[in-house]
Amino acid sequence: MPKVPLYYYSSVSNLTGRFAEALSRLDGRDVFNLAHAPVRRTEVPGPWVLLTPSYKAGNANEVTLPAGVRSFLRSPMNRRRLIGIIGSGNRNFGVYYQAAARRLAARSGRPILFEFELAGTPEDVARCAEILAELDAALDEATA
Repeated sequence: MPKVPLYYYSSVSNLTGRFAEALSRLDGRDVFNLAHAPVRRTEVPGPWVLLTPSYKAGNANEVTLPAGVRSFLRSPMNRRRLIGIIGSGNRNFGVYYQAAARRLAARSGRPILFEFELAGTPEDVARCAEILAELDAALDEATA
């Protein structure tokens, strides 16, 4: 059964990168870092999931998606094939925790599949892998 690829953005802190790589090790899922320009320039050939951190720079107008994510989503094909969002955040941001992922979900009409804090825990990785496996199975059944 094919697995939906995960496209993620990870900054120098590599918090979301560690989570994405842990998912890949656990279930063999392909993961691609949108911090790398060649990845940002691709068009995904089929359904995909986004893992994005939320950043809070100081006021309500500065809740932003990372530039790499925004660049990747400029492609109409990538936007069309996006099927779900996983959010990473920092509870220290208070009401802005997961704000970018939640705002993107509301604007795109795509569901938030999972949320975690910082780099997540091993339990977060396992639960997210279960959710993605259910998604893979549902897509496989829908296309059969």
